[in-house]
Amino acid sequence: MSDLDIYAKQGMGQKSGLGQKVALVLVDFINGFNDPAHFGGGNIQNAVDATAKLLVTARARKWPIAHTRVVYADDGSDAGAFTAKSPGLKTLTENSPLTQFVDAVKPAPGELILRKRQASAFFGTEFAGWLTWNKVDTLLVAGATTSGCVRATVVDSVSYNLRTVVLTDCVGDRALGPHEANLFDMGQKYADLMTSDEVIAATAK
Repeated sequence: MSDLDIYAKQGMGQKSGLGQKVALVLVDFINGFNDPAHFGGGNIQNAVDATAKLLVTARARKWPIAHTRVVYADDGSDAGAFTAKSPGLKTLTENSPLTQFVDAVKPAPGELILRKRQASAFFGTEFAGWLTWNKVDTLLVAGATTSGCVRATVVDSVSYNLRTVVLTDCVGDRALGPHEANLFDMGQKYADLMTSDEVIAATAK
């Protein structure tokens, strides 16, 4: 019996579908996570390229768009257990080049910018309230890394009862094994897996 057969036998992997209004979140597409010399590598640049193309459509259709960046105090006073596991994260301070957005997918005027210190876009931020205000019921997730901050955001998204879609060509990880494993697991338990082209076609009016 294959892994997929096991999940299917248990009734997992169903589709939640798209709702009435989508929003797009770009999780941590910052220089440090796109640079193999720091926190990047793998297929993250490919995800950036695909997301840059998606943003053209998302902006034309006036989807609510949010961007997250990891930001710690210069003196590390707000660092916690997350940085104990990955001490290099403390270099991601407000003015560090590493925590600035990748130019190809940087925010446009009117798009929400969320500063965070934990993995999820929701934890300790105003993201949930912003989604409620915009009457969003479906969250499209792009960003890095698939196994880390993307996954944490996806789990919190479905916990807020949002229909959640991982854009498979718009997420990336520093290593492909964790990327593929987490896509599989999220697709079985938390989110629908769709390419950006599939979402564009499905939301066309």
